[in-house]
Amino acid sequence: MPRFQWPSTLFGKTAITVGAAFVSMQLLVLGVAFVTILYPLAQRSADDLAALIVLSAQTWVELPPETRRDFKNELSANHDIWIMDDGGPVSLGERTLPYLKMMEEALERRLGKPTRVRIAETGEPWFWADLPIGDSYVRIGFPQKRIGAQPVLAFALVFGIGTLISLITSLLLVRRITRPLSQLTDAVTRVGGGGMPDALPETGSMEQATLARTFNRMALQVRELLDNRTTLLAGVSHDLRTPLARLRLALEMVSENPSTALLSRMRRDIDLMNGLLGEFLDLARGLQDEETQQVDVTGLVRNAVEDARNTHASIEYVFAEPCLDECAPRALRRILDNIIQNAIRYGEGGAVTVHCEREGGKTTIRVLDEGQGIAEDQLEAVFRPFYRIESSRSISTGGSGLGLAIARQLAEAYGWRLELRRRECRGMEARITL
Repeated sequence: MPRFQWPSTLFGKTAITVGAAFVSMQLLVLGVAFVTILYPLAQRSADDLAALIVLSAQTWVELPPETRRDFKNELSANHDIWIMDDGGPVSLGERTLPYLKMMEEALERRLGKPTRVRIAETGEPWFWADLPIGDSYVRIGFPQKRIGAQPVLAFALVFGIGTLISLITSLLLVRRITRPLSQLTDAVTRVGGGGMPDALPETGSMEQATLARTFNRMALQVRELLDNRTTLLAGVSHDLRTPLARLRLALEMVSENPSTALLSRMRRDIDLMNGLLGEFLDLARGLQDEETQQVDVTGLVRNAVEDARNTHASIEYVFAEPCLDECAPRALRRILDNIIQNAIRYGEGGAVTVHCEREGGKTTIRVLDEGQGIAEDQLEAVFRPFYRIESSRSISTGGSGLGLAIARQLAEAYGWRLELRRRECRGMEARITL
């Protein structure tokens, strides 16, 4: 005989658990209702009927014979009770019913003698009892329809229909809970296999919608990481190819005609490759977490501006008041250096102005230039790794294309906001909000 196997799926386990809980609650409710309501009502009904039967039998014995016929018709018509003198030719059988047991107990209490209630199954079932009244017996009976109650059928219908409704409800409830989890499991499996699933529907309960929204955001981040990895590998191979080719040519030339100029050029190419590799590694492995501390942001910005002036750049700064804020100073300085150098490089020789102010509990740093600016549809694209507005890959004309990507990554790591905006007149504004 095969053993019962508990389901291994969440749907099966939860459905059985919820269904069993519903059925158990239904049995408990039926039990409590039977003990506290149905059984007392049945006892009271049996006692009332026994009292009416005994009273009718006693009245029958005391009535003159000529009036018994009218009394018999009255009982039959209005109370569904029949009376026979000294029994009669009726074939009686036995049937065990809880209600009949209550009737026998009630009759015995009133008559002081054991009394059996039996059944005559001729067509519609009738119940008969031979009551000892005085020196004789009076057979008195009533049809089964007078009782009206069918407890077995009622219990079967209530339990059967209730169980069916409970099972359907539990299946629907469990399906509503487990379906989003099944979708999430399939999506996670696809992500783990290197694929990219469709976005999960952000519907259902608040918890389900939040979970789907979080997963969709995570899947998008994974896709961006994979795209960045591919772009990173392509950028490394492309950007290192030019200095390596120059180094190869310089080595051949040095072997034939050593010169200080060739050696200097080789050193510059090595430094260039070292700087590119450093930026690649920063972007690939992410940026180390730095402990935040209370910093005078005004002083930090002033130092960044002074260092930029040492490169003979035309740059001014405007500070409304000292700005004290909790931040990571090295990360903020790196972002500042990047956007200031971009403003100098693409400002076409115009003035560069740096503003630092604190308002509404937030510190804002703005770097303004007077260059040609960036088209509106490219303001977010420039934050992608290796994205450059001009088509050449020359370091001298446009940098490596990683500076803004690293700056945005740093800003997001510390909860800051870095964005580019076009100025109304001319040029660009780079804004950092702490």
